[in-house]
Amino acid sequence: MLELTGISRTYHEGHPVHALRPTDLRIGANDYVTITGPSGSGKSTLLNILGLLDTPSTGSYRINGIEMTGLRESMRGSARGQLFGFVFQAFHLLPGRTAIENVELGMLYGPRPTRERRQRAEHTLARVGLAHRAHADPRTLSGGERQRVAIARAVASGPRVLFCDEPTGNLDSANTTTVLDLLRELHADGIALVVVTHEADVAAQGRRQLRVADGVVSEV
Repeated sequence: MLELTGISRTYHEGHPVHALRPTDLRIGANDYVTITGPSGSGKSTLLNILGLLDTPSTGSYRINGIEMTGLRESMRGSARGQLFGFVFQAFHLLPGRTAIENVELGMLYGPRPTRERRQRAEHTLARVGLAHRAHADPRTLSGGERQRVAIARAVASGPRVLFCDEPTGNLDSANTTTVLDLLRELHADGIALVVVTHEADVAAQGRRQLRVADGVVSEV
């Protein structure tokens, strides 16, 4: 489904910084991949390239056999919106909007009409166990609840791959367990998962485990 061939990323900040060395990697439709490594090792760079949030310096990136490198940003954005969902450590929920409105925002640029977006948001919040908090302001939710709203927003549009960057980094052990259980359920429902983490117990959830060190990707 996702195939990197010789992909690298170099930033030029007065001198070249090799954030990701030439990498070959395949991620299939049923994969659950976790990525670990020291801070600054290239984990987030790899995730951003896979998620079409960043462009590689060299190499080929194909999704379902279609070359992504060199596409206009509008086409990359369309592919990103149709195929991928994203969950981040900091939640990125909008204050002043209710939980259900935040979930609806994840479908704002999709083809669903307003009424269908609301129904889909209600269904997805129920799926993550938060139907009773649909009209709450995110500022009144616990960290675990906010992360579940963020996951609901990410999956409401029906992505094929869910990218998570430190999804449990701001959570205590009980909420971490709840989020990991939810991710396992989503994977069982057919969503491929790619999870960046510093935590060994989170990394152990993956059916495949990658490690990034000094921009070099290896499979554990």
